[in-house]
Amino acid sequence: MATSTRGKLFDKVLIANRGEIALRIQRACRELGIKTVVVHSEADRDAKYVALADESVCIGPPPSAQSYLNIPAIIAAAEVTDAQAIHPGYGFLSENADFAEKVERSGFIFIGPKPETIRLMGDKISAKVAMTKVGVPCVPGSEGALPEDPKEVVKIARAVGYPVIIKAAGGGGGRGMRIVHTEAALLPAVALTRNEAQSAFSNPLVYMERFLTDPRHIEIQVLADGFRNVVHLFERDCSMQRRHQKIIEEAPAPGINSRALARIAERAAEACRKIGYRGAGTFEFLYQADEFFFIEMNTRVQVEHPVTEMITGIDIVQEQIRVAAGQKLRWRQRDIVRRGHAIECRINAEDPWTFVPSPGRITAWHAPGGPGIRVDSHAYQNYFVPPNYDSMIGKVIAYGDTREQAIARMRVALSEMVVGGIKTNVPLHQELLLDEKFLRGGTSIHYLEERLARRKQAAQ
Repeated sequence: MATSTRGKLFDKVLIANRGEIALRIQRACRELGIKTVVVHSEADRDAKYVALADESVCIGPPPSAQSYLNIPAIIAAAEVTDAQAIHPGYGFLSENADFAEKVERSGFIFIGPKPETIRLMGDKISAKVAMTKVGVPCVPGSEGALPEDPKEVVKIARAVGYPVIIKAAGGGGGRGMRIVHTEAALLPAVALTRNEAQSAFSNPLVYMERFLTDPRHIEIQVLADGFRNVVHLFERDCSMQRRHQKIIEEAPAPGINSRALARIAERAAEACRKIGYRGAGTFEFLYQADEFFFIEMNTRVQVEHPVTEMITGIDIVQEQIRVAAGQKLRWRQRDIVRRGHAIECRINAEDPWTFVPSPGRITAWHAPGGPGIRVDSHAYQNYFVPPNYDSMIGKVIAYGDTREQAIARMRVALSEMVVGGIKTNVPLHQELLLDEKFLRGGTSIHYLEERLARRKQAAQ
């Protein structure tokens, strides 16, 4: 089995994912002259990226536990196709340290951080401890996991100050969280979150943070090579979210002090140097009253990476591949310049107001175009959206010289978009792109849910 010689790009990469990110990784590989192997479930047999791949391997039936989360099947697919490296995309096994370890033990290269780094940053408690050590500001809360002693838990909550949020150490994607406003509700909430954490993440440890009432969600994109060279690619604002799931993302973040942003971005880059980080990663912060508080680090490429690519001109997925092949970063911080503004709308196959998933056959498909418009999607006319996976079918990204121009272009793009046969959340995006507060910039992470609640009340 071949492995990459230091600095030489791979001959063949296996893509261990599906949907738009599988196509995105495939395009990055093809541009670099790398052959691609796509693994897929029976439900994704007719996907566009399967047809475009040099080789494809069916790894199981539709349920992800039997296909996209099936580690032995993915490694066997790499072995039979003689791939050299495995790109995990986002979701599924992308932040699974055991998977990364098994990939490397099997003689392949994992396109991502080292397994021990994934483990360190994947556990929210150890991540906070590591970040506190290197001087990255964290949300006030418990030092490590909450103790078993109820009296101690009550004491910690009083010291932190209500409201507090109880979070699962192994949580992610908005799961394993519970907000507590009163002392009477504290211990039942801790017990409930521990049980949830055990069943969802096989890790019952929970910790406590002060619940910030009106924060924005600001994240810093970083790139690091295996030689402790690190750059940041500025920030993104991902505050427009529902149930901790992002809906609209943009870069740069409107209305935040540029010096404060530069400082926190430099701290994130320095933290990467200190923990020996390698690959693409994102530091997620809550921002309130001119202060940044670290919440977690995603040790993978993010859904919203295109907005950063649009304003910097850097292909983040290609850089992941180059770094994994042992190449040094091609820039220093001073070489990276951002221009203009970019906005991304996630297009989901769901009812725009009830959010009920809407799988099924797409009977008509027309993707928008024009100046500054990018569409990342694996969908096409006659494509069947399976009911087994996340409902996102694509992303529309609009770029402009100014935020106003990017918004105007996005409005035009969404008005051109045609998706027949299923419901999508395009009407929700169209409404938000006319929203006064969004147009001003700087809405909090709670804004969309509050807006939807008002809309529901008005309709009753």
